[in-house]
Amino acid sequence: MRLSADVIARANKLKLIMQFGVGLEGVDLNSATKHGIKVARIPGDATGNAASCAEMAIYQMLGLLRKQYEMQVAVKQKKLGEPVGDMLLGKTIFIMGYGNIGNHLAKRLRPFGVSILATKRSWPSSSQSSCKSDVSYSENGTHNDLVDEKGGHQDILKFARRADIVVCCLAMNSETAGIVDKDFISSMRKGALLINIARGGLLDYEAVLHHLKSGHLGGLGIDVAWTEPFDPDDAILKFPNVIITPHVAGVTECSYRFMAKVVGDVALQLHTGTPFTGVEIVN
Repeated sequence: MRLSADVIARANKLKLIMQFGVGLEGVDLNSATKHGIKVARIPGDATGNAASCAEMAIYQMLGLLRKQYEMQVAVKQKKLGEPVGDMLLGKTIFIMGYGNIGNHLAKRLRPFGVSILATKRSWPSSSQSSCKSDVSYSENGTHNDLVDEKGGHQDILKFARRADIVVCCLAMNSETAGIVDKDFISSMRKGALLINIARGGLLDYEAVLHHLKSGHLGGLGIDVAWTEPFDPDDAILKFPNVIITPHVAGVTECSYRFMAKVVGDVALQLHTGTPFTGVEIVN
């Protein structure tokens, strides 16, 4: 359901719009602000949502590298020792959008022995753009010891050329819609993998389909689609090197339990007039 300006204008008793999660694409923020309605979301870092999404990205990477579809076929055909898959060890991963999910992803990828490139709108002042990190990894690592090379929006094509796997972790807005277009995918290494656990609109559908058909794109893993629910007859599903999951990256017992508690707490706080805790007010 979308909370449009028309819906919000008629909600004359509404005090708070709260997203059970992070994404607020379905809320007209300008209209809510105009009518004095607070809009809140639950930061994924505190609830396990970001960690859940990071794990899903790794699941999709491994599924593509190990040729999940071919393995299922081999089992049905009673074949052993095939297919010959690949591994994460030694791969270069480009995390496009280094927020909470990107940080959790980098923490989990480090033990696999990968190199990590990442872009972010703005890095902390202690971190210089596009510079090598000389700090070793630590268990509670920050961007300085998790990312080998950092950059901004201007570096996305450069990093795409060097990556074996590109992971989209960007927020969806007017600037990022369709950012993974024909030029971007063409700049990726032939055979590289593309993972999207953020929003379907980040990827240009025709560009993805074209590069799957040509064989330039080595594999696609997406938890989000251009239109949802995903069309089971979509041409993209016919490729064996595609893994699609039904928007469940953050849907885990752990993350839902934590988010439900936050919702309950905020409902009580709204009723008693006490300050909200556990949420981010965005307007």
